[in-house]
Amino acid sequence: NWAAWQIAKALGTSERLGLARFQSLQAYYTIAGRDLERELVPMMRSEGVGLMVWSPLAGGLLSGKYGRAQQAEAGSRRTAFDFPPVNKERAWDCVDAMRGIAEAKGVSVAQIALAWLLHQPVVTSVIVGAKRIDQLEDNIAATQVRLSAEDLQTLDAVSALPSEYPGWMLSRQGDARRRRAAEGPQPPA
Repeated sequence: NWAAWQIAKALGTSERLGLARFQSLQAYYTIAGRDLERELVPMMRSEGVGLMVWSPLAGGLLSGKYGRAQQAEAGSRRTAFDFPPVNKERAWDCVDAMRGIAEAKGVSVAQIALAWLLHQPVVTSVIVGAKRIDQLEDNIAATQVRLSAEDLQTLDAVSALPSEYPGWMLSRQGDARRRRAAEGPQPPA
């Protein structure tokens, strides 16, 4: 649970002093909570640091048990302790998309949420939590779920982060450069 600059600084200190370096970061990451893709994931990929995900189902919110029409019961852990904090509308959009894919594959929504994580290149491990053995078995079965390129595209589209500065500026500049490169050299005016 560190910022990218803190990890980069620690990696630099490790290198400078000849110490063992961080190999993995334990952080929150879900299809509905992709914030770490802004800074942490690019740094981790650049530095060869793996990601060990905690709360991959956002405290059960992404298990398929809940949705727009099926909110958590009053007094449940989900209502008494709403953690990790998740944008519910974004989460329900993700659950809706995952439900369709899950039904087509004959698996659970939770398995799709976990499989999506396992398809992310930086993810090296996922820490699951279960109250019951059937939940644990369902979570483990996610390792056998293969998502197609189309499945991943659907899930990425519904869960994509909105662009923030400087990301939108870098993207815009990159798009303009790609257009100019595709057009080739232009004759002088």
